[in-house]
Amino acid sequence: MAIDVRGYKKKVLNQKPSINLVPFIDILFTIMIFLVVTSNFSATDVQTDDADVVDDATGKPNVTDVSGDAQYYVMPVANLHKVTVNGVDKSDTIVGSAVGVQARVIDEGQITIKPGEISITTPPGVSPDVAVQRPEL
Repeated sequence: MAIDVRGYKKKVLNQKPSINLVPFIDILFTIMIFLVVTSNFSATDVQTDDADVVDDATGKPNVTDVSGDAQYYVMPVANLHKVTVNGVDKSDTIVGSAVGVQARVIDEGQITIKPGEISITTPPGVSPDVAVQRPEL
């Protein structure tokens, strides 16, 4: 029994290799997605201000040296109906479910927000009349 090596060799040499592109493209896209997800897209030469760096997330606005004590920040609370400052009712300062709170009070005081209610403890030297104002919306 003879083996036809010459015929097999001719058959193999005449065949053209075929590459199935669908699995190749799948693998290529998978590798590309992996590289995009694991890449670090941080900007270079970005200078941050010390005020931009937040050590702990308190939810307070970022008050810098540029903003003075006379600035007020609007604090909206859903269905706000009561504002107390050092135990004094200041609900007359509510406009549109929001109240304006002085920057120094936000930085140095204590603000407790409950549903429909804000309770503020001011730092020493800040009166309740100065701590909150009617916001101009």
